[in-house]
Amino acid sequence: MSILRRSNASLNANRINVSFEFFPPKNGDMETTLFESVTRLAPYHPDFVSVTYGAGGSTRGPTLNTVRRIHAETDLAAAAHLTCVGSTREEVDAVVREFADVGVKHFVALRGDPQGGIGTKYAPHPGGYANGAELAAGIRAIDEDFEVSVSAYPEKHPESPDFATDIDLLKRKMDAGATRAITQFFFDNDAYERYVERARRAGIYIPIVPGILPIHNFGQVAKFANMCGADIPDWLGERFDGLENDPETRALVATTIAADQVMDLVERGVHDFHFYTMNRAKLVYAICHMLGLRGENREEAAA
Repeated sequence: MSILRRSNASLNANRINVSFEFFPPKNGDMETTLFESVTRLAPYHPDFVSVTYGAGGSTRGPTLNTVRRIHAETDLAAAAHLTCVGSTREEVDAVVREFADVGVKHFVALRGDPQGGIGTKYAPHPGGYANGAELAAGIRAIDEDFEVSVSAYPEKHPESPDFATDIDLLKRKMDAGATRAITQFFFDNDAYERYVERARRAGIYIPIVPGILPIHNFGQVAKFANMCGADIPDWLGERFDGLENDPETRALVATTIAADQVMDLVERGVHDFHFYTMNRAKLVYAICHMLGLRGENREEAAA
């Protein structure tokens, strides 16, 4: 059933809360594209926007500069990603304080990928935080009022031997002070729902926000999904079959798929969504519009 037949989008506008993820630019042209995207999406009044952080602090400067500019030029609440990889606790703590000095009060605490890349064995830095749970605790120890988001994996983390281990780590993250979990992207809403049910049975009560990935390039998404353990359903590949040289149709298909996924989750009782923008506003803007979100409507609802 299509999104237009399933539900009147305008009735759902005030039931949906969004947040957006960006990554720090590598050059001036990418910075221009990034802030054009931030400006385009700002009227949707996201709960927050997050800026990613390279392993071992490789994007520390660009991430800090991006967050600082978002704070200075917009009314958006910016969250900074942090990872454990390649740094001591003291080094990570110093970064937390540096971000806090420019106004950051929300951190996304992640273990991070191994320094050798996805597929290699992870080894904690000597004297560093071992995982996301320890990092969350460290951030809250600096300021108990900080908001801390952590990661969650509806199809389990590829390094977890089973779901029980995966859920146990999420519970430890919550107990360490995490206030929200944001999931890895997925395309099977049943898998997400089963994961949330497992988490609730384990006593995990923080929001578990679905991470939604609009598909700009199906081949790249399929490759990344294979590395991070996310399933690509056969029907998804069939939707993009033959569209390699047809970007306009590909964008229409990608928008409809993501909007349909979100609306199905809304019908299951989910209201918060985190969009992986890839620093491009076009698809995310169209998806939010299809969902019934309008800047003026959300301003009136908040009045």
